Amino acid sequence: MSTFRSAVVRTPNGPDSIEIIDVPEANPGFGQVRVAIAAAAVNPVDLALAAGVFHGLGLVNQPDHTGLGWDFAGTVTATGPEVDIPVGSRVAGLVAGFDRDFGTYAEQLVVSAGDIALVPDGLGMPEAATVPLNGLAATQIVDLLGDGDGRSLLVTGAAGAVGGYVLALARDRGWRVTGLARAADEEFVRGLGAGFVTEPTPGWDAVADGAALQERAVAMVRDGGRFVGVQPGTAPEEERGITVRVVVARPDGARLAPLLAATANGHLPARVHTVVPLERAAEAHRAVAKGGVRGKYVLRP
Repeated sequence: MSTFRSAVVRTPNGPDSIEIIDVPEANPGFGQVRVAIAAAAVNPVDLALAAGVFHGLGLVNQPDHTGLGWDFAGTVTATGPEVDIPVGSRVAGLVAGFDRDFGTYAEQLVVSAGDIALVPDGLGMPEAATVPLNGLAATQIVDLLGDGDGRSLLVTGAAGAVGGYVLALARDRGWRVTGLARAADEEFVRGLGAGFVTEPTPGWDAVADGAALQERAVAMVRDGGRFVGVQPGTAPEEERGITVRVVVARPDGARLAPLLAATANGHLPARVHTVVPLERAAEAHRAVAKGGVRGKYVLRP
C-alpha cells in the first residue's frame, strides 16, 4: 500500500505535539482530485488547533489523530469521475472544518474539485498557498458587512493576513476604510489605500476584527452598527443594537479564482516570510507564536 507523510496532532499540547506520520494514499472519488502539495501556509488557527483550543470547545472528536493545515497549492496528479481539471494543473485550495484526520501539512491531499482554483501563470506556489484561507475569510467578512456606501469601517489587525485583504476588498465594496495597526505598519496599511490609526477609538459604522479583540472591538462600533469577528464559536454578545457576526472560512473555488488573479496582478498583497520543510512544522509554529512576522511561514513537503 502506498503511503505519504502528513503532520498531525494526537494529544494537543502545542508545537511539541506535532508528529509526522505515514498515512495510506487515497484515490479521488466522484468529483474529486488528488493534489501533490507543493506548499502549505501556517496560520494562527493551526497553532490554536495544536494547542487544543478547538478540542476544548468540543469541535474535534477524532479517535486517533487530527490533521493540521487549511490552505495549500500543488499539482493535480489524479482525478475522479466528472472532473474536467487536467492532470498536471497547478491549483490552490482550502480544506475547512476542525474535525478531520487530514490537513494540508502533507505530501498529498484528496479534495473536491469545486473547492480548488487554478493558480495563474506568474504566481508562485508558496504565494498561492497563502491566499485561500485568509483571502476567502476576508471575502466572506466583506460579504457579511455588505456594501459600504461610503460608511466608515475600522479593520483591526490591519497589517495581518486577513486584515490586509479586508482593507483592499472592503474598499472595492464602497467602504471608507481605516486600519488599526502598529506604527511600524503604517506604510503597508496606507499602501492599500486605507486610513491609519494606532489607537482604538469609538464611533465606527462597522468593525472587522482581524485582531480578534472581541468585546474591545465591539466597543468601537457605534450604536446600531455592525461587527464581524474571526473567532469561530466565540462571538461577543450583541449590545446597543449592534449586529454581531463571526466568519468561518469555507472552501469556494469560484470565489478563490479571482483572489488568486488579484494576487498575481498585485491588487492583493502576496506575503511570504519564508519557506521551510514540512518536518520543521513545529519550529514554524514556535516562530509564528512569537509574533511580529509580516508574511507567512510556508511549509514545503
